Amino acid sequence: MRRSTIALLSVLVSLGGLVSTTLGQSENKPKEIIRAGIIGLDTSHAIAFTQIINDPKAEGVLAEVEVVAAYPNGVPDNPYSWNRVGQYTEQIRKMGVRICESIPELLGQVDVVLLETVDGRPHLEQARPVIAAGKRMFIDKPMAASLADVLEIFRLAREAKVPVWSSSSLRFSSGFQAARRGESFGKVLRCVAWSPMHLEEHHPDLFWYGVHGVETLFTIMGPGCEVVERPEQGKVIGYWKDGRVGIFEARDGYGAEVEGTAGKGSAGKYEGYKPLVVEICNFFKTGVVPVDEAETIEIFAFMEAADESKRRGGEKVSLAEVLEKARQFNEARRQSLTK
Repeated sequence: MRRSTIALLSVLVSLGGLVSTTLGQSENKPKEIIRAGIIGLDTSHAIAFTQIINDPKAEGVLAEVEVVAAYPNGVPDNPYSWNRVGQYTEQIRKMGVRICESIPELLGQVDVVLLETVDGRPHLEQARPVIAAGKRMFIDKPMAASLADVLEIFRLAREAKVPVWSSSSLRFSSGFQAARRGESFGKVLRCVAWSPMHLEEHHPDLFWYGVHGVETLFTIMGPGCEVVERPEQGKVIGYWKDGRVGIFEARDGYGAEVEGTAGKGSAGKYEGYKPLVVEICNFFKTGVVPVDEAETIEIFAFMEAADESKRRGGEKVSLAEVLEKARQFNEARRQSLTK
């Protein structure tokens, strides 16, 4: 009897070890981890972020979070989404992450959410049940496919007292952060930031990929842009209320040139996904958002105003104008839903 008990215990210990390994846990992971779920397996970010978080050698706050479940999604009329969702779903399944059939099923398995769907159009509807469930959420770029949807997501989150934020990974590169703090060039007077600006027909021009360069610009300049003009397809000039000027340019690669009160030069390079993932995990642990809602809204107002300027042949367009238009749209949308 005693030998049978010992044998049974040995089997259970072995099975427990197998389950732990399958989930990607390690000695560095605490017993009580924060269970993260992913919505959207149509972007390489879902794979890369999971690899960083579930790394058996993860340390610090990364060791306190585990991606345990995912909902594949996929947007049929966007080849950048639909042509990749099957491949990425299989990759993440092999990493030991449970694949769910719906967002409600996912929410029953997790504590926090990474909304990774590559297309911004479904983000509002995907965010609604997450916010209703009270789950802290990071929304990958673009936060949405319209300024109106960005405003609505933040409104829902604010009313439900659920912390939500969005950012490009470019924001957390050390050189860009140092420039914002005034450590590199003193107070920033002028900045030219760039990134590729690949287009996707269902998104305003800069939303799909130019958002990386615009996020870099705002990381360094900070908020306060009032007016933009778009003199050419790949260039947007922003005028800040204190007289400073910030420029986005469509170029290969990522970077920024800064002129400040204490010098000028390159603000540094893109440093990969890990700095962003660390910020995401810190947020999951503390509930403190690292990027203010107002700044993210201003980024999307800047990009939407850039599209409006393009439609008007390069005329200057105020961010206040596009924000008011988006708010009016949301008010009409909410009224239609209540009828």
